Amino acid sequence: MAESKQLTTKQRQHLRALAHPLDPVVQIGRQGLTDGVVTELGHALRAHELVKVKVGSECPTPAAELGVQLGEAARAQLVQVIGRVVVVYRRREKNPKIELPQPTRRRRVKAAS
Repeated sequence: MAESKQLTTKQRQHLRALAHPLDPVVQIGRQGLTDGVVTELGHALRAHELVKVKVGSECPTPAAELGVQLGEAARAQLVQVIGRVVVVYRRREKNPKIELPQPTRRRRVKAAS
């Protein structure tokens, strides 16, 4: 199951850095988001946790809109959309490979008297 919390800026930045060298493992063509695409994305997320999806130029849905739909359909979190490439993340329940940076609490600085 996907994390219910939104990713923090630092976590998103960390995932973008990890995704940079990856190649797309799922492609979406002219039929757009189908059950088959969602199934394949689910398999890829179980295997890798962090996945790039290539949106073909013939796809009827814009990549930004498709990224949101992919996240919802695959119970994953949208990390980034660049051009026609969408990056999604879903943490494994058992043996997660990717360790996200923990959110830090800001300290209040007392004003000098």
